[in-house]
Amino acid sequence: MKSGTHLGILCGIGAGALWGLVFLAPELTRDFTPLQLAIGRYLAFGAIAAVLIAPRLRTLAAALTRRDWLSLAWLALAGNTLYYVLLSAAVQTGGIAMTSLVIGFLPVAVTIIGSRDSGAVPLRRLVPSLLLCAAGAFCIGWQAIAAPASGVAGKQIVGLFCAIGALACWAAYAVCNSRCLARLGHVSVHDWNLLTGIVTGAQAVVLIPFTLAFEPMRHDPAAWLRFAAVSGAVAVFASILGNALWNRMSRLLPLTMVGQMILFETLFALIYGFIWEGRLPELLEVAAFGLVVASVLSCIAAHRRPA
Repeated sequence: MKSGTHLGILCGIGAGALWGLVFLAPELTRDFTPLQLAIGRYLAFGAIAAVLIAPRLRTLAAALTRRDWLSLAWLALAGNTLYYVLLSAAVQTGGIAMTSLVIGFLPVAVTIIGSRDSGAVPLRRLVPSLLLCAAGAFCIGWQAIAAPASGVAGKQIVGLFCAIGALACWAAYAVCNSRCLARLGHVSVHDWNLLTGIVTGAQAVVLIPFTLAFEPMRHDPAAWLRFAAVSGAVAVFASILGNALWNRMSRLLPLTMVGQMILFETLFALIYGFIWEGRLPELLEVAAFGLVVASVLSCIAAHRRPA
């Protein structure tokens, strides 16, 4: 295996560890709506990105075409704004475990799409990895159904559909972002992430009038302080550092491996969820951990074998 592949895997693990934190944010700020959480996170992300990229913005903007800016707008919407609104709604209505389960199917979707790329590992060689991934997701799902989060069944169904919507958004983002990075070799992965942050921040500004008009804004100072702290922390650790690691990984690994790396977000989200709930994982959840790890190792082995 090439050294770049090892580095790409490490970047994928790091991105998953940081991205798993976003599943906790809606629980820490339950007084705020999913739209408000997205606005807070991406206003902070956009502001930080603008400061970091300011010295190079004029040069970078001149190097981008209209197609590139449209790609940034689409990626910001699918992978950030809309995804996080749906994810937050899923966590607040269905719980962390159920949301993690649905997002855990991302590797299957992305890997199947990536198997159609030129020079990709044939899908038949990825079947064992995909089966292990599906088995792991089934174990998590069975556990979630057997011991559902507190709340009425209607809320659980709403949470499930929100999680499925988030799954679709992020699958589209993962595929399109990987292909944009492959096409734009003259733009560094760090700068591409910061440009995405600026566009996402602009989308957050556009959404402010909607939350002011249609959503409650009556919160005490302590709640606003907690909201600002969580938004800033998620912006720095998930959007700045996590996205930078993910983009670096996307340039080092083929799309079929990129899909498998998403599993680490699911694993870390579940770990953080267990810590938040103050409990140890159940037997089925332990089995799911083992199956998911085996899925990733199987995928790596498939890429090591010569065609």
